Amino acid sequence: MANSFYVKAKDGLWGGDIAYDTDNIKCVLVDTGLYTVNLSTHEFLSDIPVGARTAISANLTGKTISNGAIDASDVVLSSVSGNESEAVVVYQDTGSVSTSRLLVYVDTATGLPVVPNGTDITIQWNASGIASL
Repeated sequence: MANSFYVKAKDGLWGGDIAYDTDNIKCVLVDTGLYTVNLSTHEFLSDIPVGARTAISANLTGKTISNGAIDASDVVLSSVSGNESEAVVVYQDTGSVSTSRLLVYVDTATGLPVVPNGTDITIQWNASGIASL
């Protein structure tokens, strides 16, 4: 599957429930052997099973919106161990998994899949941005 926005994220963006530039936005490294993405129906972090969430970032920094694309500074996940991960999901962090909205599913990127071995993992976003509408 190509990198894409979750449908419910688009609803949240158009409805004013998501402000990418000012909200707490994070990403989670995901084991797709334990999570099958459904871009049409999955809405919240709780839709991704706990066991499929290999590592969660701090809030993204350097967030920008330009020409319909979102971007951010690259992310370093510290001392990551756990399952091989084939995707990264960007989400709006509300502090609760049942209300933290899934935004973008990324499974086509340099460095994916990644096998955690206890060292840092850097997520380097594409030069054209994380994703665009």
